[in-house]
Amino acid sequence: MHKLSRSNRDKVQQFVAITGASEKNALQTLKASDWQLEAAFDVFYSQPQPRSNADVRRLEELYNRYKDQYSDMILADGVSILCSDLQVEPQDIVTLVLSWHMNAATACEFSREEFIGGLQALGVDSIKKLQEKLSFMRSELKDEQKFHEIYNFAFGWAKEKGQKSLALDTAIGMWQLLFAEREWPLLNHWCDFLQDRHNKAISKDTWEQLLEFARTVDPSLSNYDAEGAWPYLIDEFVEYLYDMSVVEK
Repeated sequence: MHKLSRSNRDKVQQFVAITGASEKNALQTLKASDWQLEAAFDVFYSQPQPRSNADVRRLEELYNRYKDQYSDMILADGVSILCSDLQVEPQDIVTLVLSWHMNAATACEFSREEFIGGLQALGVDSIKKLQEKLSFMRSELKDEQKFHEIYNFAFGWAKEKGQKSLALDTAIGMWQLLFAEREWPLLNHWCDFLQDRHNKAISKDTWEQLLEFARTVDPSLSNYDAEGAWPYLIDEFVEYLYDMSVVEK
């Protein structure tokens, strides 16, 4: 590494500290990414990672710190302590990204397999290392594909166990959280419309198609296709925007 410039040496050290990768792996990834750190992180985390970077014994100790006294699960109280240790609020969107990495089935709880497996995949085995990963996890929301995956994951994660649909209040809260990362000018109108005209739970199809609508249809609706295959509720929303003179036909 002595042949590298000081700037590139710093990048290698930063890459190793955050990812837990070897120096050799860090060098290869950074070179392949033209020494752009964010691009190198994307390449590194898009590939299957060996799980040997995390000490399983330390992960077990971490899990036991947070798990419920009466069941082999981390429940809401444990998640609250974890967030406190990480110095983030439980409602911070980074907790959703962390849950996505753990492939958690339900909000505010982790099974042993989800928690330990997720941290192994991230290559961390301590709160300090997990804290160092938070900025990277936030940056993942800026990646179009990862945001799409996290958005779709959020539906199953946030809904009540045994339910096929997402409670309206929960859906609205999740949309406000997610679209704070990807501004959508019609968000408040959408939430008002749901509360005024719909007032029912949200289906998975509506949840998934709304992101596509927000991503592809101009807020002025200039490119909205009335013959398109949008869910009925989104078509009703468009009519609502016309009726409320939010946009002109």
